[in-house]
Amino acid sequence: MQQLTQQLKKGELKVVEVPPPLVLPGMVLVRNHFSLISPGTESHTVETARMSLVGKAKNRPEQVKQVLTVLKQQGPVQTYRAVMKKLEALSPLGYSTAGEVIDMAHDVEGFRAGDRVACGGGGYAVHAEIIAVPANLCVKLAAGADLSKAVYNTLGAIALQGIRQADLGIGETCAVIGLGLIGQLTCLMLRANGVKSIGIDIDSRMVDIARENCADNAFGREESGLEEKIAELTDGIGVDAVIIAAATESVDPVNFAGRISRKKGKVVVVGDAPTGFSRESYYRKELELRMSCSYGPGRYDPDYEEKGHDYPAGYVRWTENRNMRAFQDLIAAGKINIDFLTTHVFGLDEAPKAYDLILERKEPVLGILIKYDVETPEIKKRIETGKHASAGSVKIAFVGAGNYAQSYLLPNLPKSGDVALKAILDASGTTAKKAAEKFGFEFCTSDEADIFGNPEINAVFVCTRHDTHAPYVLKALKAGKHVYVEKPLCLNEAQLEEIEKAYFAAQPRPVLMVGFNRRFSPLTEILKHKVGSGPMSMLYRVNAGPIPAESWVQDPEIGGGRIVGEVCHFVDYLTYISGSVPAGVFAAAMSSPSVKEDTVTISLWFQNGSVGTIFYYANGSRGLFKEYIEISRAGTTAVLKDFKNLEIYGQGKAFKKKLFAQDKGQKEMLKSFLDTVKNGGEAPVSFDDIKAATLTTFRIVESIRAGKALAI
Repeated sequence: MQQLTQQLKKGELKVVEVPPPLVLPGMVLVRNHFSLISPGTESHTVETARMSLVGKAKNRPEQVKQVLTVLKQQGPVQTYRAVMKKLEALSPLGYSTAGEVIDMAHDVEGFRAGDRVACGGGGYAVHAEIIAVPANLCVKLAAGADLSKAVYNTLGAIALQGIRQADLGIGETCAVIGLGLIGQLTCLMLRANGVKSIGIDIDSRMVDIARENCADNAFGREESGLEEKIAELTDGIGVDAVIIAAATESVDPVNFAGRISRKKGKVVVVGDAPTGFSRESYYRKELELRMSCSYGPGRYDPDYEEKGHDYPAGYVRWTENRNMRAFQDLIAAGKINIDFLTTHVFGLDEAPKAYDLILERKEPVLGILIKYDVETPEIKKRIETGKHASAGSVKIAFVGAGNYAQSYLLPNLPKSGDVALKAILDASGTTAKKAAEKFGFEFCTSDEADIFGNPEINAVFVCTRHDTHAPYVLKALKAGKHVYVEKPLCLNEAQLEEIEKAYFAAQPRPVLMVGFNRRFSPLTEILKHKVGSGPMSMLYRVNAGPIPAESWVQDPEIGGGRIVGEVCHFVDYLTYISGSVPAGVFAAAMSSPSVKEDTVTISLWFQNGSVGTIFYYANGSRGLFKEYIEISRAGTTAVLKDFKNLEIYGQGKAFKKKLFAQDKGQKEMLKSFLDTVKNGGEAPVSFDDIKAATLTTFRIVESIRAGKALAI
């Protein structure tokens, strides 16, 4: 399919052929008829991308700080990879579309193929022939709905939520500052609801359009005597509410809003405008400043948007989906006429020209539609890159090509004729296409049969979200393929048992490996050799840092939580160093409403008599390095700091080894896995160790909740 993308490095806009998106649970697959370019939001995105690297850095100081942190902790090579991945990625644009349903996930109700729908959501309702959108970001339309009007769905919901926050009644007056698309839509809906509107903008062309089509009164911001004119229009009272729909770095809108408001009035910020207002007007009038959150309640809530969990109407009357529906109802009933908003229409292949038009600002631009050819042939799920894989005996495919895969795995694949790079599958077609081209894979796809049903592919890398690990591992094992899976192997014991059965049932038995890379670090090998074997005491302190509670990692159904999702690394490390699997565990988590079992102390004892403690902290200083390991045995103590510095005491003169850059073993881990696939022999990490680390994390969670020690 064709999709409009932008590369952040040079700001180049390009229509590329990519696989269509996967239909994940809760998603609706839609063929776009129209998508809307928002001159405000999207022009800012394009302008930023077209800045020089210095300009980009000045525009995003927080990201520069993150880069410097990575440089300090992980060294220049890894920092360069992280920065280039971001700059070279094909980023989707757009967030408001209309089209027809062509497919949906098994758990989606209320839609069927052929339904006309309006869609919203950045990263979902993008400028592409085919999109996958969560059901709660889709609104079903009447069979004869005009999709060229329905496409304003997202901006209509944003404007409507601002009006709801203003809480206005019939006969009241509202000033709308900023007369772009959202400001014009706001004026239209205010009028439809019996509220008098006063539009204000710095662009006289926008003022003229509003005056002619939607606002009861409209003025240029620099018009003389503007405050007095507004006072006259409101009988000296002042406006009941002000909705700021402008995108600006100036504080003038919020200060001006304070001056023209009546006592006890409301100021609602919808646009991207600062709120550092002067105190006098707000204090004297006891004004109320409100923020309007995008489309409405549900926005930025994964439970609502991704999982489709609705809010009860009795408690949350107007969610983002209900706002979308209300907006579409206004159009369908003819209560608002938005025809004047569409100033330009382009075909998808000409879409880059639309952004030039916006940035040149030579003519008034409001709504720019992209119109799609809906008569195109069947969309191809498999896209060839023009690369030709070698004839190597190890033919690999990646399922998932996100941040970790592109930063730590794909760059570290051995450059050998023995390894043939065949395919990449990802939920995002743009991600799959860019990764396949960059790393030299033969094709990208959104069809699992191209991977698991392909007899040429004999090794699969699973690098997707945690909840999909077990299903993909099972598909690979049952297809007779070797499989590498990023941690964790699975999220519960039932999945672990199913994987174990499939693994031992497979003949010949494939290599199954979990990405426990730290045991492959060069400093780990030195440590293990010098400490020797036998019962030992071990300490592993992890300064993990906080992750928001709403993150998918913290979601028990998707990420499994941080213990299952990450602590398995550290359990495996102690297992490897001690040469023995855990026999029992006691764990306790810090009790705090701000953490979710991610500040934890874990005590382990092992079958060979070793003991170990894992301190996993989410509440530490960001300035402290992440991982500290201390191992003691028979008068020898080893200290390993962040896989860069190793010190060993008790064997004469202290042994010290320092690496130029952090090395957590990813490169050697991949080599070991691929060598085993090629040559046979024992798996680099035994299934017993994989099972032990996975099972131990389940017992850690149980121990925290039960408050007692548990056998493993």
